[in-house]
Amino acid sequence: MQANRQKRMFIGWIILAALILILVCRLAWIQLVMKNQKPPGSRHTLLETSLLQRERGIILDSGRGHFLDRNGQPLTGKLIWTAVLFPPKGGRNGISDDFLQELAHILDIEETELAERWSDLKEPMIWHAKGTSIPLALHSAQIEAITEINHPAVQVLPYEQRYEYRESGMQWLGFISGQRKENMFFREYEGVKGTSGLERTLDALLQGTGPTVVYFPVDGRNQVNDDMKSMVKAEANPYYPLKITTTVDVKLQRGIEKLAEQANMEEGAIVVLDAQNSDVLAMVSRPFYNPEKIHPEQGEWGNKALKGAVPGSIFKIVTAAAALDMGLTSSKESFYCDGSYGKYGLSCWKEGGHGSINLHQGFAESCNVVFAELAERLTSRQLQAAALQLGLGRNIGWQAQNVLGFPLLRPFDHEESGTVFADSSDLLDPGLRVQTAIGQRDALVTPLQAANLVVTLLHKGEVTRPRIVRHVSYANGQILKSFHPLRGLTSEGGISKESARKLLAWMEDVVQQGTGRSLKHTVWQVAGKSGTAETIVKGRPRTNQWFIGYGPVSKPRYAVSVLVENMNPRSRHQATQLFGQVMDFLAYSESAEG
Repeated sequence: MQANRQKRMFIGWIILAALILILVCRLAWIQLVMKNQKPPGSRHTLLETSLLQRERGIILDSGRGHFLDRNGQPLTGKLIWTAVLFPPKGGRNGISDDFLQELAHILDIEETELAERWSDLKEPMIWHAKGTSIPLALHSAQIEAITEINHPAVQVLPYEQRYEYRESGMQWLGFISGQRKENMFFREYEGVKGTSGLERTLDALLQGTGPTVVYFPVDGRNQVNDDMKSMVKAEANPYYPLKITTTVDVKLQRGIEKLAEQANMEEGAIVVLDAQNSDVLAMVSRPFYNPEKIHPEQGEWGNKALKGAVPGSIFKIVTAAAALDMGLTSSKESFYCDGSYGKYGLSCWKEGGHGSINLHQGFAESCNVVFAELAERLTSRQLQAAALQLGLGRNIGWQAQNVLGFPLLRPFDHEESGTVFADSSDLLDPGLRVQTAIGQRDALVTPLQAANLVVTLLHKGEVTRPRIVRHVSYANGQILKSFHPLRGLTSEGGISKESARKLLAWMEDVVQQGTGRSLKHTVWQVAGKSGTAETIVKGRPRTNQWFIGYGPVSKPRYAVSVLVENMNPRSRHQATQLFGQVMDFLAYSESAEG
């Protein structure tokens, strides 16, 4: 009996020892072999998981690449110092009234609100500006005051804010979306991605190697362990993230945004191109947008400078170019305008008409009757060909194939091609052709195309593709890829040099004696073409106002297009006035730099 009992005990000890040995072997296997492997369904190794259970983190920098203006001024990525609050030990009872009162005073917030937001914390939290999701940038006095408090539940840390929390007309830059968590549990960081603008079209170049995170050790109650130091983790790479230098001059951009605001411009766009190479120096879209506060359904994030709009009389440049190149008219040909064309429901904008008028005078006065007669002589295909030769009716923005891993790189996001004739149009219909020739019916032109049309004339009919990105560089400043201007890349050819020369001279006449005569007293002598297009918005008659041109006439440096949409038909021509203000601003900016 005793022997059997001892035998059973011996077998039990053997089994227990075997189980312990198996457990030890299993633990050794996990510690030595499996610690760097990811279990099925997990994104972390076993070693990472064990550490992560004792850590909480704050993302200080997403690691995404940044944009610069043409002069190296940052367009994204501003380093600020902000407050980080930690879950207080003991919850609300762990925060003394004196400490709460002092911190509330420093952060300029009511004690009750601070207490409410703080006592519910489960994770470290970056302090946000009231009513926003944007970290609050502390000024020097606040930083000094919080540092003097020296309390473990609040720290001051550097944080990279991608955008300024303000509205602007820089829709070409775009915005990002996705996982932008500041607090990290188990290091669950999904990253962000570009949703519109350059942020979207160049997203693959902007993805960095990982975020910069400060980790804080926590105990079993999820409270910061004061006995252990925090740790910052960042991917050390001298080449990433990349920097993308644009062609935009941020001083010009912001100055023109201010002009648009002061003019109470509600809808439209202003584009300023370098007359030498068609670089985008400024591109303003109204209404403005806030990249940190996007309302997708409202559409303010869309770039009006890249959207087609009814062009009105600025399209008469195309009609004149087609007629001149086809030899169907001359500058001195005489026409007669009594105010009515007599068919197609078309009349001249001037009541009673212009009387006897030659072609270049008809251009300066924007006479509808003159251009209707020219349209009757042209075929629809000739009119469309001239438009294509001037860069209209197709995407005109800079693009390239097989660059930096992109099968087709097109920096301008959602650029519309505009139209001359709709696909369903009857090209043999003379009424359609006449209405199109004066910039109505199916004709649509983007402000970018309109400004580039002016550059094309200045380049004697050679089309240049507008560029908005100059180069991509590594984090250390080394150039990765330069994007050179693209010229003359149109299979349609261009208009003749003689026609381009005449049209530029006629644009001078527009200002000196035509519809743009209110611009005669600008700082520089300028030239251009006005346009007023009839539209229907929500069942009401409205107009698009345009003015496109260049300056100074003696040595052209800028080509500018201004579009003001959805205007009352009886309102003053705001686009002409804004064009003059933009040109004066450019002139003053140059003199200030000089």
